[in-house]
Amino acid sequence: MLLPALTPERARRITSAASTAHVLVVGDAMIDKFIVGRVTRISPEAPVPVVAFDHEMFRIGGAANVANNIAALGARATLIAVTGMDDAAAMLTRACREAGIAPSLVGDPSRVTTTKVRIVTDRNQQVARIDYEADADIADEIEQRVMTEIETHAARASAIVISDYLKGCITRTVVRAVVAAAGSRIPVLVDPKIPHIEYYAGATVVTPNHHEAEVAAHRRIRSQDDARVGARRFRERAQCDNVLMTRGDQGMWLLSEGGEGYLPSAAREVADVTGAGDTVIATMAVMLAAGASMVEAARLANEAAGLSVAKFGPATVSSAELLRVVEAAAPI
Repeated sequence: MLLPALTPERARRITSAASTAHVLVVGDAMIDKFIVGRVTRISPEAPVPVVAFDHEMFRIGGAANVANNIAALGARATLIAVTGMDDAAAMLTRACREAGIAPSLVGDPSRVTTTKVRIVTDRNQQVARIDYEADADIADEIEQRVMTEIETHAARASAIVISDYLKGCITRTVVRAVVAAAGSRIPVLVDPKIPHIEYYAGATVVTPNHHEAEVAAHRRIRSQDDARVGARRFRERAQCDNVLMTRGDQGMWLLSEGGEGYLPSAAREVADVTGAGDTVIATMAVMLAAGASMVEAARLANEAAGLSVAKFGPATVSSAELLRVVEAAAPI
């Protein structure tokens, strides 16, 4: 069934309280580099396009993009992540501060800072991607430093997000430390990866995408009925309280104590889905911390996702943008 509507008045009350929220993000942060150029011919050396360089740009991605979305919504964001001790780590630290994020980065000299280099055309078509990364689990000493940071910052947080990109920062021990630090006081939200599904026990809400839910549930999800069954199986496997399944152009399915049902896609146009999941979980975290119910937070996250995919690359959505869409589409 369709989830209950949210009035613009209620949305305004929730988003206006976002400035009181302090969300702690723990996870795999990275740099997204875009090399942009024009393609007018194919290489004579191999059947590949020749990209004539025009410009390059950098954005913060992964867990840092979650924190960036949180800050853009008007909340305070603190980021705990593991980096190398390299130029990319310095760039990430600087970019976080410029975005209003408080970085608490643990440097590991044995690793590189995760960096994704995308070669794209001036029409936003991706030609190739090069990844610089170390994806082994962090060493015990680094893990202990991460847990110390969690203990330090969780006491002042009103929600905690675990952003898992399978780059080594999120271990079973780190998740347990987050859940223990949150207790029953504040929500814990997880953007998951299926190889770690057993790590997330005790989380308040987990946000798998369509494919992740299918893998975890061992079934195809093609209809709303399938989504309902898939979400319930996912919750059993993850041992979490609530599930928000993102289904691309099919919208979302929420399984929660406060309501169960679907939300149609809010996307008006799609330019790039990169980072849309970051926007969803960031919006959920901020709105829950601001006093929204699970259903209300899902409604607002769905609208935020629709705005995010209309932008190129890892993008953020502001409270003002979100409210404009809510008011234009009232009731949502």
